[in-house]
Amino acid sequence: MGKVYLVGAGPGDPDLITVKGLKCIQQADVILYDRLVNKELLTHAKPEADLIYCGKLPDYHTMQQETINAFLVKLAKKGKVVTRLKGGDPFVFGRGAEEAEALVKNGIPFEVIPGITAGIAAPAYAGIPVTHREAGASFAIVTGHRRAGAEEQTKWESLKGIDTLAIYMGMSNLPYICGQLIHHGKSEQTPVALVEWGTTEKQRTVTGTLGTIVTIAQKEQVQNPSMIIVGEVVRFREKIKWFEQPLPYAREAF
Repeated sequence: MGKVYLVGAGPGDPDLITVKGLKCIQQADVILYDRLVNKELLTHAKPEADLIYCGKLPDYHTMQQETINAFLVKLAKKGKVVTRLKGGDPFVFGRGAEEAEALVKNGIPFEVIPGITAGIAAPAYAGIPVTHREAGASFAIVTGHRRAGAEEQTKWESLKGIDTLAIYMGMSNLPYICGQLIHHGKSEQTPVALVEWGTTEKQRTVTGTLGTIVTIAQKEQVQNPSMIIVGEVVRFREKIKWFEQPLPYAREAF
């Protein structure tokens, strides 16, 4: 019997992989990796390791989740050390729990290796603290994705009192999201930041308010993957932004 490691690869910057996550890449016989995993991480794999791409786009899945689950079980039963490399954190909108359930059902040994999630990392690289003594005592991670034909899962009314919202997978639903937040009590003047390709060299941040960000996003042609950050903490960006500045030390690895 082999073993499966469900590993969070972090938000995009390959240097943000955890030490344990990197060891799992180096020791794996097989690596199943997602679309948003930085391919530089795969250079740490053994030369003989099998690399299997199973990335997903919003309307197209290279490999269905059920197939991925079956692969993990099959490979582990063959005695392989398998690293399932997932963008961000495996248990934050990563469907890692579904994979873990399949492994438990089939008696496969596994470990979950947490990763840095984009809801914290992308705003940090944009100079936005998700909490702050003066403006952010509460923080929520929210899905902005709406499954076609499915009942609304996000309880927008319950988010009124949360100081900072980090919304994943929401760009295609941005008008709806802003409308729901305003309808349920958020001010139209609430600051909003859109962080595109957070923590990577392609990172770009645009800001506005709940009342203006839809127009700004359309004008600036903001695309996925982007994090939507809502809250007064966005105002700190002008004071402490660092990564997008043209400074020689800003992206230096220490």
